[in-house]
Amino acid sequence: MAEQEPGATGTTGPAAGSGGQGEEPIPFMQQVLDSPFLLLFIGVTMPTVFYILWGVINITSIPLAN
Repeated sequence: MAEQEPGATGTTGPAAGSGGQGEEPIPFMQQVLDSPFLLLFIGVTMPTVFYILWGVINITSIPLAN
């Protein structure tokens, strides 16, 4: 058998010592935070929706003229 250098076990990552049970699924929030285009979409859409709702609430709170 060929000897390996210390630390070179042939496996990488935190799942290396998990007994070969396979990879763990990536959490949903990590997928969201890893996607720059999704973050851009959320960063543009959320303020737009909030400002539109704020404007609608302000318009509906104006009293009717007699």
